[in-house]
Amino acid sequence: MAKRDYYEVLGLQKGAGDAEIKSAYRKLAKKYHPDLNPGDQEAEKMFKDLGEAYETLSDPQKKARYDQFGHEDPMAGAGGGGFSGGFGGGFGGFGFESVINDLFGFGGGQPSNGPARGADLRYSLTLNFEEAVFGVKKDISITRDESCPTCSGSGAKPGSTVESCPICHGSGQVTQIQNTVLGQMRTTRPCTHCRGEGKIIKEPCTACAGRGTLRRNRSITVTIPAGIDEGQMLPLRGQGEPGKKGGPAGDLYVAVSVRPHKGFTREGQTLYSAKTISFAEAALGAEISIPVLKGEAVKEQIGEGTQPGAVIRVKEQGVPSLRGGRRGDLMVTLNVEVPKRLSEAQKQALRAFDQSMGGQSASGDAKRQKGWFAK
Repeated sequence: MAKRDYYEVLGLQKGAGDAEIKSAYRKLAKKYHPDLNPGDQEAEKMFKDLGEAYETLSDPQKKARYDQFGHEDPMAGAGGGGFSGGFGGGFGGFGFESVINDLFGFGGGQPSNGPARGADLRYSLTLNFEEAVFGVKKDISITRDESCPTCSGSGAKPGSTVESCPICHGSGQVTQIQNTVLGQMRTTRPCTHCRGEGKIIKEPCTACAGRGTLRRNRSITVTIPAGIDEGQMLPLRGQGEPGKKGGPAGDLYVAVSVRPHKGFTREGQTLYSAKTISFAEAALGAEISIPVLKGEAVKEQIGEGTQPGAVIRVKEQGVPSLRGGRRGDLMVTLNVEVPKRLSEAQKQALRAFDQSMGGQSASGDAKRQKGWFAK
């Protein structure tokens, strides 16, 4: 049976580049790998065809000859690097073994045994409304690992020595090579003798039991900027867990929540409130006092005939910007208070007023048609 074209096996067009070849092989090799298709002979055959195609097309020299001659290479079988090799190791280019390792977790490169950054921490902080708007300093208490002061984080008893692991020779990892039907498989795992540390501590520090860190409660003063809002996060650099092997510490993220206020709400830099005015103030106009979030109330003038639900703007009595600059504004909705329990004289005065505005009122129960109150 004639062999299938290698580009066809990988689902590629002739002349595909190295990146396309590697990507196609990765995808298909994982799909047809025998471990994922137990007992499926077609999948096993396809997997072998993929390996053969990849062996050739991932090697620049073999690929060039295959592009020229196809399966009829005159040098095949004569030491010229034909196209029917097995699965015995690296094939140039990307390397079949490294690709399999990446696909199925058999190593895929050397894990880092150098400095590692510490873990980040999160703290939830609740502020009252004024604290969020105007800023505040808060002392918070966190629990975190800190470098052991007795051994300076080495984990070894002061005065003792730390030895390199004799099994992994200080690398923190061991590599095993296994012969399989696919060829040699290389597996890299953390060294169990030194637990991946690459060193052996014969005399552990008595303060930290060889861990190099101690669990401590720590009080930190946090400066909350004016204008912070619900759900925002405040990062404190270097206040997280300590790094390993000389790596930098992680960060502490303070997540802010804000308690609601009875008289004010907020939307960005704008504050909202409500003010109740009298019937006479709305009709005649007046200078009214507007409560603000901080400081003394401010005076604002409202005009004659102010309607219920009217909104007035009080400039720069809102929320400061986190980036600096002017404060937002305060938007005040005016509610008109309708008088209750009027005296008979007051009722008569209002009936007379209503009639003067074009209303009709024969008695206190009479219907008003087009009067001021009807409006």
